[in-house]
Amino acid sequence: MSRSDRAGQLDRVDRAILRLLQQDGRASIRSVAERVHVSRANAYARISRMVEDGVIRGFTARVDHERAGQGATAYLTLKIVQNSWRTVREQLLALPGVAHIALVGGEFDVLLLVHAADNQALRELVLGRIQAIPQVLSSQTMLVFEETDQVPPV
Repeated sequence: MSRSDRAGQLDRVDRAILRLLQQDGRASIRSVAERVHVSRANAYARISRMVEDGVIRGFTARVDHERAGQGATAYLTLKIVQNSWRTVREQLLALPGVAHIALVGGEFDVLLLVHAADNQALRELVLGRIQAIPQVLSSQTMLVFEETDQVPPV
């Protein structure tokens, strides 16, 4: 069975483990095992398999960007030159404050989430760096006034 075939076959226990790890990526194997009612060896094997299969792409911290000195957050939509996605993505990944990049269908081509120290830094990022990418035809900036993370329930 290929890796992608295995990745699509998550059972109830796997999904419960994923929910727990989304809530607390630092949860110990022991606590995960106890909460989903499996042995530690079973929990460890399941987590290892999901990492190997690419279901779990990593473990990160949820950051309060304002408290971390990034008081300006915005979503940007970009229209780009046709067939330039890979080039644009690589240039965007090199920019400071870029948190998420998605190629999307519809009215625009790219959806981008960025964090900056303040509005001046955000202005420089958008006008000085992103709009300077030759394949970016146009951009629209939507300031974020407040954010709420959705953490899956157990």
